[in-house]
Amino acid sequence: MSSNNLHIAVIGSGGSAMAAALKATEGGARVTLIERGTIGGTCVNIGCVPSKIMIRAAHIAQLRRESPFDKGLSTHTLKVNRSALLEQQQARVEELRESKYQSILRENSAITVINGEARFINDETLSVSLCDGGEQTVHFDRAFIGTGARPAQPPIPGLAETPYLTSTSALGLSNIPKRLAIIGASVVALELAQAFARLGSEVTVLARSRVLSQDEPAIGEAIATVFYHEGINVLEHTEASEVRYDGQHFILKTNAGTLKAEQLLVATGRTPNTENLDLETIAVQTERGAITINDRMQTSNSRVYAAGDCTNQPKFVYVAAAGGSRAAINMTGGDAHLDLSAMPEVIFTDPQVATVGLSEADAKTGGYVTESRTLGLENVPRALVNFDTQGFIKIVAESGSGRLLGVQVVAGEAGELIQAAVMAIRAGMTVNELADELFPYLTMVEGLKLCAQTFTKDVSQLSCCAG
Repeated sequence: MSSNNLHIAVIGSGGSAMAAALKATEGGARVTLIERGTIGGTCVNIGCVPSKIMIRAAHIAQLRRESPFDKGLSTHTLKVNRSALLEQQQARVEELRESKYQSILRENSAITVINGEARFINDETLSVSLCDGGEQTVHFDRAFIGTGARPAQPPIPGLAETPYLTSTSALGLSNIPKRLAIIGASVVALELAQAFARLGSEVTVLARSRVLSQDEPAIGEAIATVFYHEGINVLEHTEASEVRYDGQHFILKTNAGTLKAEQLLVATGRTPNTENLDLETIAVQTERGAITINDRMQTSNSRVYAAGDCTNQPKFVYVAAAGGSRAAINMTGGDAHLDLSAMPEVIFTDPQVATVGLSEADAKTGGYVTESRTLGLENVPRALVNFDTQGFIKIVAESGSGRLLGVQVVAGEAGELIQAAVMAIRAGMTVNELADELFPYLTMVEGLKLCAQTFTKDVSQLSCCAG
């Protein structure tokens, strides 16, 4: 079938779905995009964008409260107007939703938008329950699923009967609670814990095992130490066995005792939005609700593709978008694959956490013989002049060849420097080649060069910008 005659149904309107829809039209296909809720999905509406705005505001609040330069710069009493911050936050969300999603869809004549919830009748037909009432049938040649995910609800007795917060509702709070308890100690939990604490909450984090348990221990230890100094109470190896709400406070029974808080945020993972699609009707395989796809974004049904948080892909919007565009290429006759071997990850705490490639433990599990070096930020000139040396840069390399396998960074600007490591790994560089590259002086990314140099020399004995 010619791509000019191809009709593709896209379910969802977030990062993966928009990328799939737009790339499919570039390939000559007609697209019907079906969205049951707000156009734009999680990232722009209730995820990346509003959370990073709140985190940035909290960072500014912290600097106004205290900074490394307080001996020479006066400080003043901080006042937080959460309602005004929320208004600013939501205005930017609406602006980006309009400019990056709604207006683009309106202006693309090859895309028809239907507001409603879709389910599969067979592998060429969808039934859509329209938001305005009624049903509409959509016939398609190919279908793409990009329905995303929602916050998971852990099976804690009593929790479901309480008005607990998810990341979505927490970002929409118009006030800063005096005391906030958080169940979870991974990315979302930690980002919001620090943001709320810096805006005035007394925060307690309950970690079932340890902070950032999926990362190497040094990363979690560094962030836990920062939290301790900022007054955030982190209870590791602590679980809630029961949750109650008395109308004013949440009461949590835990193995560390009873906790009381005005608000409770639950951030223990996300659940794929796939249960209402009737995927079993078209033999699309799932595992714990997540759609199983291959590196071409194809499901177990050759006519149906998927990407993003509703699948078994890593849960990052840039992975979702990359998957959506590659799925569209494949649906319109191409052959595109998604290589995640050098996938960056960033956690927007302060300091930030950024990683790419293999940790030392993962590399050894994969059969590599490794050599690694860890550079404290007191050896990085940019960190020294910032008077902010908390954190480190670690490089994992293959023993013998020196080929880069992974980089882990805890630093104030870790998210800005990690892409250089991504490109180096993608290019198959060795630590010696990285150490010999030109890096601009007094940048944080120069720390990558310095860390690479530690494989062969003592960088503390180098002059400031020694090559």
